[in-house]
Amino acid sequence: MHPIMEDKQLKAALFDLDGVVFDTEPQYSVFWGSQCRQYHPEHPGLEHEIKGSTLQQIYDRWWSGPLESERENVTKRLDEFEAQMDYVYINGLEAFIADLHRHGVKTAVVTSSNIPKMQSVYRAHPEFHTLFDAILTSEDFAESKPSPDCYLRGAARFGADPSECVVLEDSFNGLKSGRAAGMFVVGLATTNSVDAIKPLSDKQISDYDGFTYDALIQEFNV
Repeated sequence: MHPIMEDKQLKAALFDLDGVVFDTEPQYSVFWGSQCRQYHPEHPGLEHEIKGSTLQQIYDRWWSGPLESERENVTKRLDEFEAQMDYVYINGLEAFIADLHRHGVKTAVVTSSNIPKMQSVYRAHPEFHTLFDAILTSEDFAESKPSPDCYLRGAARFGADPSECVVLEDSFNGLKSGRAAGMFVVGLATTNSVDAIKPLSDKQISDYDGFTYDALIQEFNV
């Protein structure tokens, strides 16, 4: 007799922040577009290339050498920009998270954003802490995406095995991070096209409208 295969248990859903929880990527394109045109006019479209990178990664690659002295100015402008950004939830997010919680799935934000950025989020959304069971920021990780470190730490926060977790991501670095962690990856086509993210994700969605725990678990157990 063949052994009966039991469905895997989904214990935790780990969400990136920008482009996954909030529809902020178009705003960041505006900010980084202005900075890149000022400092790198020789490289049009650079703001699109750096999507999904941490601030340190951006600085290491593009604000080094003679431009290193400008990092403080860019950081100041970024902090001011983030303080007045519109933090609008991706369509259907709150209903999807509530559905996960009803089925006993823990939720966490796992973001490359830092604590000062999160303070701006909390001012805009005082209820944010109640949406998620844990919030992990760049200060919690030893390595940045695409390293799996952040998502492995997210799983460990709930005592979950990577095979019991789903990652929700939009950027290439984030999708690669989830894959490297050995987790089921849902790609959101908020920053890149469905075709672009398909090779790095197990399921692709444009937003959470109509996306439920049942729809997710059906894919998760394939």
